[in-house]
This record gives sequence, structure tokens and C-alpha cells, in this order.
Amino acid sequence: MQVKLIIFLVLALLINGCAHIGPSYGVYVDSITAPGSDSKTKYILLPNNKDTSSDDLQYLEYKPYLVRALKSNGYREVNSIDDADIAVFVGYGIGDPQTEQHTYSVPTWGQTGVSSSRTYGTFNSYGNTSSYSGTTIYTPTYGITGSETKIRTKTTYFRFISLVAYDVNEYKKSKKMKQVWKTDITSSGSSGDLRRAFPVLVAASEPYIGKDTNKKVHIKIRENDDSVNKLKGISVKSNQ
Repeated sequence: MQVKLIIFLVLALLINGCAHIGPSYGVYVDSITAPGSDSKTKYILLPNNKDTSSDDLQYLEYKPYLVRALKSNGYREVNSIDDADIAVFVGYGIGDPQTEQHTYSVPTWGQTGVSSSRTYGTFNSYGNTSSYSGTTIYTPTYGITGSETKIRTKTTYFRFISLVAYDVNEYKKSKKMKQVWKTDITSSGSSGDLRRAFPVLVAASEPYIGKDTNKKVHIKIRENDDSVNKLKGISVKSNQ
């Protein structure tokens, strides 16, 4: 009974630990800037997806994450295009599920032979008759007896966010869409829920938004990381 209780407690701790850790995301960020981009900090945020307006419910859910991330990088949101230095267009989406199958071998375990044997017996004598009864006990050996082929199926989704900042003053003068900076955020994983993945992708890319990474940067981040919770507006307890 005591052993069962210990096993139960260990399993409970493992389950709680896994729940606390949360799923892990691999995120790639590729960001590039034009000269003088750091002087343009007042922005207006606009959706860049086809047929998506500024009052689209999904866009309105995602917008606060981006506003917080931009604020942490020194950008200030304004309400009018006339007050803005840049117009930041955000596009986002998730691809169709991609399913892959992998075959792998699993060794099978079984009896491979006998290592030893021991015979126990008794001899009985009654008058002129006698009898013998015995039992032989064999000690088997175990090991790998072969292999079994199994199939593993893995489904992944491609998720992306694209942020492109355009020079408002240049557009007013020449009607040209001149890029000030561009930040592409991509990730592939098992979650096909963009609402779940969106704040994680933004939190991972937050230090690089509007900056020049010089290359594609890879970030590993967990779903319940402090930076994700902070972006969601969830208070983060200090370790001090």
C-alpha cells in the first residue's frame, strides 16, 4: 500500500511539473531596417491581411500583444496617420496541416533460452516397493528476440507574423511605400491554434522588432514563459 502511494505521488509531481513547464516553441525572427529607422518612433498599426479591417475581432485580439511589444522597443502608438512617423502593417496566418510518417523499429523482448536447471525429488520405500518423484525447475534467460516495425505520424503547422513599417511622410510626398523596417516571425509546430501561438511568437520576437538581426535568429520559448505572460497582461511574480 505504501509503495502504491509513493508511485502515485511521484506521478502526480511529474504531471504537475509538465503542466507547469508548458509546450515549447521554436521561433525564427528575421528583421531588417533602413538607415535612420530608429528616429521614427510614432506609429499607427494597421492590418495587412486581405479582407481584414481594423475592427476585425481577431485583429483586435492580437493588437494589444503587438502594442506592448512595440512599446518595449521605444515605439509610441498614435491614433491618427497625420501624427505618425510610420504605418506598421501586420499580416498573420497559419498554414494547412502537414503530416509526415516515420517508420522505426522497436526491439521485442522474450525468452532466449535456459541458463540452468535444478531437480528436486523424493524417494519412497514401502516394503518391497519403492517409488521416486521429482521436479525439475528451469531458470530461463531473457533478451532481445527480434524487432517490431511501427509507424509514427507527426502533424505540424506553419505559423507566421509579418510586420512592415512604411514611411508616412514619404508616402504623403511621393505616394511611394518606402519601407523603414521589416520583421518576419515564423514557427512550425504541433499547435494549429493561432490564437494560442500568436502571443508566444510575439514574445519571442519582442527584442528584435524594428531592429536589424543581420541574420535569421532562432529562439526557443515556452508557452508559459514570463515574457509571454507579461505580454498577455498577466502579472509576473518577482523571484526577489
